[in-house]
Amino acid sequence: MNLDWQKRIIDQQKNRPNDNRSPWQVDRSRIIHAAAFRRLQAKTQIMGIGLNDFYRTRLTHSLEVAQIGSGLLRHLKNQHTDFHHFPTTSLLETLCLAHDIGHPPFGHGGEIALNYMMRDHGGFEGNAQTLRIVAKLEPYSNGHGMNLTRRTLLGFIKYPALIDDLWHTIPSHSTSQRFIKADDWRPAKGLYSDDKEILHWIKAPLSVHDQTLLASHKKVDNYRSKTNYKSLDAAIMELADDIAYAVHDLEDAIATHTLTLTDWQNHAVPALTAIDSPWLKSNLASITQRLFSPFDYERKDAIGELVNTFIIHAHLTEQNSVFECPILQVGVELPDQYAGALQVLKQFVFNQLIREPHMQQIEFKGQNLLIELFNAFASDPLRLLPITTQHIYLQASKQNQGMRVICDYLSGMSDEYAYKTYERLFSPI
Repeated sequence: MNLDWQKRIIDQQKNRPNDNRSPWQVDRSRIIHAAAFRRLQAKTQIMGIGLNDFYRTRLTHSLEVAQIGSGLLRHLKNQHTDFHHFPTTSLLETLCLAHDIGHPPFGHGGEIALNYMMRDHGGFEGNAQTLRIVAKLEPYSNGHGMNLTRRTLLGFIKYPALIDDLWHTIPSHSTSQRFIKADDWRPAKGLYSDDKEILHWIKAPLSVHDQTLLASHKKVDNYRSKTNYKSLDAAIMELADDIAYAVHDLEDAIATHTLTLTDWQNHAVPALTAIDSPWLKSNLASITQRLFSPFDYERKDAIGELVNTFIIHAHLTEQNSVFECPILQVGVELPDQYAGALQVLKQFVFNQLIREPHMQQIEFKGQNLLIELFNAFASDPLRLLPITTQHIYLQASKQNQGMRVICDYLSGMSDEYAYKTYERLFSPI
């Protein structure tokens, strides 16, 4: 492997006698011990579902993504013995464990709120915030975050272009309107211009040709464009995340009776039956029976079967042979019948659970709460921000990045801490 990918942005001299860890194992250790990672335990994976003590948080979700990711990696290595550029297990687990640490309180509602408030300051996006936390904010070093290896940082970048180049038309909104329309303010998926120096350092080992191609993008709607490529490491992590979202979030929804057998039969079964899939024809009835069995072990068995099925049918695919760097030439995907089934499960969870009006009302409440918090702190930051954050704000303001510091502070809150802060500022009692 090119040793440039093992480099860190600064050379920290640590007194660690006989430390025989690989660079990737060091990265994983730094993630596990980070405060931003621990905060995931206070953020629910699905807002409004946490009425029982066994529901998933973003922390347990991330642990499951890491387990699925390592399973995918083992399978891909066995299937493609002639490919010699896979990430190590430690590297991939690092990406999976930390892939959600940039997500703000209140799920997508929080992301929309912060993107709206940052509309004139570079936007907000959860994946961009993840890179910012690991490469700049987490206080393991002075200004360089966890000081992770270059390849690890590249793996965190699912959308390798700047938001300023992807958010081509910012919506208009009259400040006389009290509320915003969520769909107008869904973020362009990219990285902050405030962090472009980090991006340039990460991409430094790549040729100019590869850097240009990696940042290429296409228009997806009236407001946003989306990047075309990502590294192999990011692709494996993303598939692991998709599997966990589709299967394990489905399990939570069934276990808490949020989604019923009737919901499944009315919405998921017809879409799954429409897929030209011998596997589904043979297994759908059994999977349905076990998912909605009164016995927990049967539901667990069906969930495990679904996860295993998606893992063992993943394979490498050529992303673009024109890339010169081998970890950019290939991606990972599922055959059509399994990709179709995974997409149906994701859409079922999204449409029948995430987009369900009661859930959206909870998200809407959090969205507006975060907008009000942002307005409050922005009105008098040197009065309301914590002392240490005030110092950071003063320094950032010299580069016209003060609003980014307020955004960092609010996005790092857990749901509960954001509620308590709101009460402290606005409650009449």
